[in-house]
Amino acid sequence: MNTSTPSPRTPCIHPSILNADFANLARELSRISTADAVHVDVMDNHFVPNLTMGLPVVESLRKATDLPMDIHLMIEDPDQWAPQYAELGCESVTFHAEAAKAPVRLARELHARGTKAAMALKPATGIDQYLDMLGELDMVLLMTVEPGFGGQAFLDLVLPKIRRARRAVDDLGGEIAIQIDGGVNAETILRAAEAGADTFVAGSAVYSAEDPDAAIADLRGLLTG
Repeated sequence: MNTSTPSPRTPCIHPSILNADFANLARELSRISTADAVHVDVMDNHFVPNLTMGLPVVESLRKATDLPMDIHLMIEDPDQWAPQYAELGCESVTFHAEAAKAPVRLARELHARGTKAAMALKPATGIDQYLDMLGELDMVLLMTVEPGFGGQAFLDLVLPKIRRARRAVDDLGGEIAIQIDGGVNAETILRAAEAGADTFVAGSAVYSAEDPDAAIADLRGLLTG
């Protein structure tokens, strides 16, 4: 066990384009130029009750921005589909623990294709059973709403899980990011950061603002000020 004090990670803001204007996605990407990455929610209307975008749209988005792409797959059978997003040049691909048949093998396959591997957990999914595979991952995404729709309220019941993940990552001594997604705003981001999250997906808090880049700066200022 690593008993040294870990170096704090620089907080990262990943705006979700789920709350953007889908008719003008290239323009919407240009409005978040100061983001650390763009969060792209891929939903299949099977794993979650919503349908968004797939490989062709993500391929077009990849050509429209130089921002790193943080792909969140809320789909059935990520074992088949996740590597294809890596092949598009997306910098990070997240699959759900509840959907992956062989999560360790999938994480290694993503790494072999040159992308970061991340695993997401729904609010009710415990993290303890996955702690042994943290070393295979670059990021853990702890959903702070039920996946499927934007604009939901932050679930404080996930805070203890964030704390457990933070302790496990610190004990491991690695550079594994702890991301949260859902209900992130100027109030909830501080609670999540205190619990140990360091990477924040913000949808409506960014895209409902008149100036999304200014909203990103405000959120970042709360975390670093």
